[in-house]
Amino acid sequence: MKAPVYDLNGEIVGETTLPDVFLTPFRRDLIHKAYVHLDSHRFQPQGRHPTAGMDVVARSDDPPTGRGVSRIAKMRGGGGGRQGQAGGVASVRGGRQAHPPNVAKVIWKRLNKKENRLALCSAIAGTANGDLVRARGHKTGKIQTFPVVIQDDIRNVERTRDLMQVLKSLDLYDDVLRLARRRRRTGKSALRGRGKKVGKSVLFVVTDDTKLRKASSAIPGVQTTTPTNMSVLDMAPGGDPARLVIYSETALIHIAKIDSTHMRVAKVVAQ
Repeated sequence: MKAPVYDLNGEIVGETTLPDVFLTPFRRDLIHKAYVHLDSHRFQPQGRHPTAGMDVVARSDDPPTGRGVSRIAKMRGGGGGRQGQAGGVASVRGGRQAHPPNVAKVIWKRLNKKENRLALCSAIAGTANGDLVRARGHKTGKIQTFPVVIQDDIRNVERTRDLMQVLKSLDLYDDVLRLARRRRRTGKSALRGRGKKVGKSVLFVVTDDTKLRKASSAIPGVQTTTPTNMSVLDMAPGGDPARLVIYSETALIHIAKIDSTHMRVAKVVAQ
């Protein structure tokens, strides 16, 4: 497979051969499974205080029975505001939870290494399918051949103004503006300070993203990563594959070193 190489001005200056990773069969189900499992690794354990809701002086009249009064625990006291009210047990106002969350609970899911590697290869291959990229909602402009490959000079861009100009030259800046037209969320999420969600736009894959990360931090939805840090979380945000990805020439050389069992089997069959 061949792909054109663009310069920072959006002009085609050459052609490159794509690694065999881009020939991986597209597996949407496997990509979604890998995303769900990997996303669980970012969950934060939570729990409740062992005596929460039970730090009260409440007793139950059990036994005796036959008084026509419920035997649920009632507050003691000498005429206070909560005297006689139920407390200290579940299902009452201010009482404990029946089954509170426990910090010892295992809330992250394991994923087989080979399964994770195959999902990553499949997600990378999905970025080479223009129909899938556009179906995800990305605005690709004049770009017709995928994946998008750019010269290594992109690593030296460290100003947001220059990076925006590169996106405009590639006719991909409309994909950034697409996020600005999103409607604000309503309901509980807005009341809790989460009224706005920032979507995902272009992802740059370069060998060294130190400077480029600084430039992209001010552009909503634009992110950077390296071939060694690539994950299904980056290539398929939300479990929805085929993100709009821009690779540098050197990054493709590193991606070609990805070794997966399914690729070795395919080479043996081809021979």
